[in-house]
Amino acid sequence: MKVAIIAANGGMFDAYKVFNIATAAAATDAEVAIFFTFEGLNLIHKEAHKNLPMPAGTEHFQAGFKKANVPPIEELVSMARELGVKMIGCQMTMDVMSLEKEHFIEGIDVGGAVTFLTFAKDADVTLTF
Repeated sequence: MKVAIIAANGGMFDAYKVFNIATAAAATDAEVAIFFTFEGLNLIHKEAHKNLPMPAGTEHFQAGFKKANVPPIEELVSMARELGVKMIGCQMTMDVMSLEKEHFIEGIDVGGAVTFLTFAKDADVTLTF
């Protein structure tokens, strides 16, 4: 199975959606690629992914995550990398935001929409968060 994910949003809940689906799919031997664009780049930014914003009024979820033993985002990012999830930072967005590959976690690829589309063209599942 192939799973193609576009991560265009950069909050805490977005990160949990993206990395929960990606790691679950990879754990079942699916080939997974995530294309990070616009605010979604926060999810793989060296510093930003450690301090992602929670939507106002949802602070109580932090206790729920802890109680349910949900791993923190930083751990999910590492799990995704270990499971072989391909992470692609959008070159165009990086150029617009004056960001370099060095601003992001190790192990990401940088590419344009065509890089992602080449992977996604025959994906069994395609998701956008």
